[in-house]
Amino acid sequence: MTRMAGRNFLFVPGPTNVPDRVQRAMVVAMEDHRSSKFPELTLGVLSGLKRVFKTAAGTPIIFPSSGTGCWEAALTNCLSPGDKVLASRFGQFSHLWIDMCERLGFEVETIDCEWGTGVPVDRYRAALEADRSRKIKAVLACHNETATGVTSDIAAVRRAIDSVGHPALLFVDAVSSLASIDFRMDEWGVDVCVSGSQKGLMLPAGLGVTCVSPKALAARKSARQPRCYFDYGDMIKANESGYFPYTPALPMLYGLREALQILLEEEGLETVFARHSYLANGVRAAVQEGWKLRLCAKEPKWHSDTVSAIVVPEGINGAHVIDVAFRRYNLALGAGLSKVAGKVFRIGHLGDLNELMLIGALGGAELAMLDVGIRIEPGSGVAAAQKYWRANDPVEKKKVSRSEVIYASHSTGSTEGAHQ
Repeated sequence: MTRMAGRNFLFVPGPTNVPDRVQRAMVVAMEDHRSSKFPELTLGVLSGLKRVFKTAAGTPIIFPSSGTGCWEAALTNCLSPGDKVLASRFGQFSHLWIDMCERLGFEVETIDCEWGTGVPVDRYRAALEADRSRKIKAVLACHNETATGVTSDIAAVRRAIDSVGHPALLFVDAVSSLASIDFRMDEWGVDVCVSGSQKGLMLPAGLGVTCVSPKALAARKSARQPRCYFDYGDMIKANESGYFPYTPALPMLYGLREALQILLEEEGLETVFARHSYLANGVRAAVQEGWKLRLCAKEPKWHSDTVSAIVVPEGINGAHVIDVAFRRYNLALGAGLSKVAGKVFRIGHLGDLNELMLIGALGGAELAMLDVGIRIEPGSGVAAAQKYWRANDPVEKKKVSRSEVIYASHSTGSTEGAHQ
């Protein structure tokens, strides 16, 4: 196969681009994870994760797994065989969590929703109110459905639970939202938050990152579902002194420490959230105003700031767009999954990225769409995104006036067209 020059443009919604300095931080010699020095690393990253989850009371836990492992940990640590859970299905990942519940033997009350919408808060409230015998032990909610580009209101889910006085635990999947979209564990009353390393945390896949409330840990004491590798108790007991119950992913922990330094101390979480919203709005302008296409998300209230699923015109296979983008232009776009397979392609806009990186992704997507016969105006999406980004700024930056540009040009001894 002929080598393609230049870098691959990675714009799937995970794994995301890993900053060079985070990659360098992971190039470490192996060490004794039982040494007296090792707890400095463990305790430091756990403390940083509490700030990312926005929790004072919760306990962060890091498993050597993916986010799927943390799904299983939430279910097996807090529930007993045959327990009932309430969940909604509106995308591939909310579906897969339901599938796991069923395969583990739990009873699932599933609320099916149109793909492109999110958690149906009113239907949750009605189901919980009707549960007079309090059989529902946990409510599952997907904060950001990666397959359809939909974000749900988790605070509203907690209000629905509380409004009917239901004692159910609240489990939230924040795999493609944590460290990219505002998440407030304590304020929203989340009992278990599930995430992973390969998205907003800007790391390779390999760490399941979760956080557990005191209420969930109390439920664990009486929960009878079998568990071993994913036992919260084993992990918490070892973590208290800065160690792990089994061999941790050493290089990943060093990378996580560096990523937390960037997110918390240098850019700042609130600025990170503002940047993601700003970049996402530019992508949405490209899709809707430039290309005149639709998003899978049915209404603006569902729009995700980490991934946009773009609906292709009738008669076009979205998988063809993705294949051409990859093979001809070295651009990786996200595929449509399950019910939306072939109907959409996805642009991930989360993690370590800026306007110019996204302009490359939008330009490459335009080339691929034109190649497969989608009738768009070349450059229209890029232009719409540029127009939005030039008119808006998430963080106040110094505007450069024309007089300053002229002065800078003269002071460096160069003017347009001179000395040619």
